Amino acid sequence: MLIPARFNGPPGSGNGGWCAGVFATAAGAVIGGPAHQVTLRLPPPLDTPLALRDGSILAGDALVAEVTAGADAGDGAPPVPFAEASAASRNYPGLTAHPFPGCFVCGPDRAPGDGLRIFPGPLAGDRTAAPWTVPDDVRAETMWAALDCPGGWAAIGPAGRAFVLGRIAARIGELPAPGAECVVTGSLSAVSGRKATVDSAVYGPDGRRLASARATWLAVI
Repeated sequence: MLIPARFNGPPGSGNGGWCAGVFATAAGAVIGGPAHQVTLRLPPPLDTPLALRDGSILAGDALVAEVTAGADAGDGAPPVPFAEASAASRNYPGLTAHPFPGCFVCGPDRAPGDGLRIFPGPLAGDRTAAPWTVPDDVRAETMWAALDCPGGWAAIGPAGRAFVLGRIAARIGELPAPGAECVVTGSLSAVSGRKATVDSAVYGPDGRRLASARATWLAVI
């Protein structure tokens, strides 16, 4: 396995959701199959050979992540209409203050067609929503990535406290069609010290839930 530099999150390391999707797929996760959980132990390195061994993702002797099958991915954050998600996205805090503006998923510095440009704006009740135009090369890893940041921004919120992904369990029910106009939602479930528990989901143009995730994010400071 290799995480190309394009799929970064924080500078110099992989986007947590994308990397988790790569690791889960390597460990046997399939579209329409049971959820898998990925726990990140180190920031995933970019352009570095990685190996899967007994559920562990290794960079040489360093433990990068652990993967388990049969995890609880929850039911995801509740759906919202596309128009409401679009309106919320215009107030995305990351457009003016972003801890990692080059993030593959939610970074405003990424050009259209390069990053996913999912901009989750705030809703009442510690929730977020964003519209998402699905790229032509959509695959399981893309969906894991899309599930990542909208949940995280439910924890980051307007205050802009930096969080990074620690653990994510996801189930990908099906892939949307390339070019589809989807909605991605996030919600904050709990905060305890540096840990925030969040849920997220991807909904198709017809309102059906295509994927869901439950994640733990860790405050950087």
